[in-house]
Formats: sequence, C-alpha cells, structure tokens
Amino acid sequence: MDDAQRVAAAVLHETADGLAEGRSGVRGVYLWGPVGRGKTWLMDGFQRSAPGPKRRVHFHDFFRKLHADAHDLGSIDLAIDAALGDVRLLCFDEFHLHDVGDAMLVARLLTALFARGITLVATSNYPPDGLLPNPLFHHLFAPTITVLERNLTVVRVAGPVDYRTVTTSETGFSLGRFAGAAEIEGPDLRERVTLPVGTRTVTASAVRDRTVWFDFSALCDTPTAPADYLDLSARFPCWVISGVPRLREVGAETVRRFANVVDVLYDRETPLTVVADALWEDLFAGLEGTLDVDRLVSRLSTLQR
Repeated sequence: MDDAQRVAAAVLHETADGLAEGRSGVRGVYLWGPVGRGKTWLMDGFQRSAPGPKRRVHFHDFFRKLHADAHDLGSIDLAIDAALGDVRLLCFDEFHLHDVGDAMLVARLLTALFARGITLVATSNYPPDGLLPNPLFHHLFAPTITVLERNLTVVRVAGPVDYRTVTTSETGFSLGRFAGAAEIEGPDLRERVTLPVGTRTVTASAVRDRTVWFDFSALCDTPTAPADYLDLSARFPCWVISGVPRLREVGAETVRRFANVVDVLYDRETPLTVVADALWEDLFAGLEGTLDVDRLVSRLSTLQR
C-alpha cells in the first residue's frame, strides 16, 4: 500500500468497527482521487469484511434498475425503498454525476438513505464539490453536496501510481486487446444484425458465436445510453468495437458514450477488443481536460497490445 491507501484503509477500518459494534448511523466514507489508485480495491476489501446486511452497486447498473423499478412500481420513492431494502451498508462504485436528472434522483436517494441511518461508502474520481460540474446546474446539487460532506468522511486517494498501467491481468475485461485496423479483418456488410434494446434498436456489425461486433459510430455516435450497454453486455460475453477514430475528431457526447461503454464492460468483466484507426499514442491526443477521459484511458490501458 502507498501512504494514501493506508490512510483510506484506516478510515474504512474504523467504519467497519462501528458497523460490527452495531452502532446506528455509522459515518460513511467518500473515497475520491485520480484513476487507478486503488479506490475500488479498497472499497471491495472493506465490503467483503464488513458485517451485513450490505449491498455493493455500480453507478450505471444502480440507476438502470432504479428507473425500471420506478416505472414498474409507479413511484420513485417506492423504487428507492426497494433499492435500499434492509441494508445497513451501501457501497457505491464510480459515483459521478453529469446529468441533472440523475443528480435529483441522487438527492432523493441520499435523503432516504441517511434518514434510515444507512452507512454509505462511495468511490469517485471527483470530490463532492466536483459532482455535477456543469455551471448551469451545479447550484441545484449544492445542498446535497453539503449533506454528503456532513455524513461522510472525505478521503483523497491520490498516490503517485496508476496501478492499472504497471500491473498485468489476464482475466475479464483485460482478456481483450487493442489492435490497429490492419490487424483484424472486419465483418462483411451482409453480417449486420439489428438488435433490440428496450424500445429501440442498435445495429451490430456482426454476431459470431457469443461475440458481438459494433462499429464505433453505430454504437457511440447515436443516442445510446448506459442502460443499452448493460442490456447488451448481459447477452454477449465478448465484444469488439471497430472503427474507433482519433477521439478529438468526434463530439464530447460521443466520447462520453464510449467511456460509458468501457465503464460497463470493465465492471462486468467483459473482454473488449478495440480496433482503432489510429495509433494508441494518437487516439487520445487533444482531449486533455475532457470529463472522464482519464478513466477511459486507464481502463483501456489494461488491454493487451
């Protein structure tokens, strides 16, 4: 462990002790910092050892189910009740907010969660006051940021190393690879398949055995959403995305959709092969300061090259 991880681990240990002693309203923890510093690793270790009842969720998966339950139950409050159930501990991975609608749902969720005395442990690349950064909407979330800071111990995990860049893995997402367009022959146009996702469809370049192929523009340059990627990842355990351009040449929303795809596949441990039109070094050039790009680069760096 580096020094930042040791500080975070000590705070988590204190939280675990409070839960083990049965204290109500045990103060939670908000771990934030740059990508690849071990925030999820720390939280998962804590979650495994903490006494139950408990639940560990990922941002995209949690909100897909919350929206679905709200539709089925007829009320967002009933959906929140169903999501929280009888848990005493909720661990929330990749806590980030760019959409004002999701931010308002989070505000209602946190109100219900803290009113019940549930302990929250969250990981994020953003400090609490960096959530919902759009200046047009940030003020709407400011009261909830105050609630977060009042109920959670905020710990910055910002060691000197992005561990994904110095460790190798041959499981899950990292079984995929990063390749140039000349290295992999793409599917024939006749292999295209229209796949239903919710009430819409998305066009795949091909489906071969249990592998789905997508052209980057068909998946990310159209109004797809994390709920679609979650649906598709449950159906196809291996993915290929081809025609990935220099990302500076596409719009910010397209880049964000690509980042969301990678988030979902990484969390689901789904192998991904990226077939790019550019060299690795040029793929991300010119995107400095773009939201969530650091996390995208860090996760793609685990692919075989």
